[in-house]
Amino acid sequence: MSADEPPPRDVLWRMANAYQASQAIHVAATLGIADLLEGGPRSTEDLAQATHTHAPSLYRLLRALSSVGVFAEHSDGRFGLTPLAEHLKTDAPGSLRAWATFLGRPYIWSAWAHLLESVRTGEAAFPKLHGTSCWEYLMPRPEEGAIFDAAMTELSAFAAEAIVGSYDFSGISVLADVGGGQGRLLAAILKANPALRGVLFDQSHVVASARELLEREGVSGRCEVVGGSFFEAVPTGADAYLLKSVILDWDDATAIEILGKVRAAMPKSGRLLLVERLVGPPNEPDPAKFSDLNMLVMQGGRARTTEEFARLYTAAGFRLAGVTETGSPYDIIEATPI
Repeated sequence: MSADEPPPRDVLWRMANAYQASQAIHVAATLGIADLLEGGPRSTEDLAQATHTHAPSLYRLLRALSSVGVFAEHSDGRFGLTPLAEHLKTDAPGSLRAWATFLGRPYIWSAWAHLLESVRTGEAAFPKLHGTSCWEYLMPRPEEGAIFDAAMTELSAFAAEAIVGSYDFSGISVLADVGGGQGRLLAAILKANPALRGVLFDQSHVVASARELLEREGVSGRCEVVGGSFFEAVPTGADAYLLKSVILDWDDATAIEILGKVRAAMPKSGRLLLVERLVGPPNEPDPAKFSDLNMLVMQGGRARTTEEFARLYTAAGFRLAGVTETGSPYDIIEATPI
């Protein structure tokens, strides 16, 4: 340990208390503090009036976040943006505002409180806690559904540039994005490939507002929007099928079922493109390993290694064709029908 490195106990202390910073960032994101500071530093009283919050308590929140570099507390008592806070602005490139807003929602937070039980039993905590799956939980709660959709769209926007820049879509005529949400990723692919046509497929209430995004991105004329369930069937007529962060959500048996529906819709010459975080080697820092724990507590899904994806493919009637690294946390795990 060098003189500049903190003692191991201090490192562990910070890690054990990291939930406090996470929840504080969630509150700041929900209140839109970074957007309010875009024009320059502002006083706590001014920010409290704009956010309808208790000024002394808001000061305590911003003071704490400034201590870890998220905001900057000035000598005159005003608060301003930092490079970290820039990523909490709604429209900033690489924004994490929607993700931070989603991550701290009580129904997410409460499931993680039962991680111990999930580790003891191997069963997801969320259904036991809320009496339903997380997908069914969202359906009668449009406000929560909108927060979830915004977070997923934000993540897709973050990954889109890397995916478009690393994979050659030129040999594909029609690309179906299965579980594609509101179409952020598919729109980016279509914009970069003018000869390509797309099919956006997700639950009807999810894709209901997708047309606006597709029109804004100038690709609606080349994209069909279809509502439905991939447990029943997926659209036919595409020569490649893309699923981003879908298989992660499910256990092996359910994942094979979903992939089987895709295989049934796909021509013999088709391609399957899974965009997922691959679990890396032992001991290496890896967000996929914590994403895997999130799947454990939320719905019984799991992050997987390349070898585990290969086994899923074989069971669903595919063969692993290769992995394309994108330079982002996501890889493209390609397969072809057997």
